[in-house]
Amino acid sequence: MIEEAVNALREGKFILLYDFDDREGETDFAIRADAVTPAHIRTMRKDGGGLICTAVHPDAAKRLGLPFASEILAGCNGVAEKPGEIPYDPANHSSFSLWVNHRNTFTGVTDRDRALTINAVADQVKKSLNGGGTSFHDHFRTPGHVALLRAADELLARRRGQTELSVALAVMAGITPAVTICEMLDDESGDALRKEDAMRYARRHGMVFVAGDEVLDAWESG
Repeated sequence: MIEEAVNALREGKFILLYDFDDREGETDFAIRADAVTPAHIRTMRKDGGGLICTAVHPDAAKRLGLPFASEILAGCNGVAEKPGEIPYDPANHSSFSLWVNHRNTFTGVTDRDRALTINAVADQVKKSLNGGGTSFHDHFRTPGHVALLRAADELLARRRGQTELSVALAVMAGITPAVTICEMLDDESGDALRKEDAMRYARRHGMVFVAGDEVLDAWESG
């Protein structure tokens, strides 16, 4: 299934990405950020229901000057997360960075505005990794409505979250390593959608479902 997932990402299609039974146990929509349209945002907020974020390769994050939010908030009256505080990943801090809007957006929250912001983030990631000049702060303002996630250095060798899984898949696909993800929630319970229900959704909508262990195996063997 890993080859199908890589091809779907390459073609700008949604995939459903499950992490691990012993981690979050969540399934996310995932799509290359440079292919996101307002219709994709609508699908994620209606059929996903979680937080719509864009995961960025660590090298691009460094070149763009994107910090970890936990580092910014450290020491702010106890607001920042404490080491080991994340129950599903006590060895690492979260991957959250800045929340941004593109400067050409209005409120920033509409489907059109978020798609514009996400596409522009992907463009900055591409330019930064191709050695071109970057002007991230000229194009974006913060706070905003698009959460940026900074993947861990060494990706899956360091951390095995949805952020690293999605960016690793983008690297394997040979595309710009900026991927937009959104957790799938259950409409009745409000909890994470069960893996089996996410797999049924994938079959019903003709999407590829791929699990974290498949991604990890392909990454480590590649």
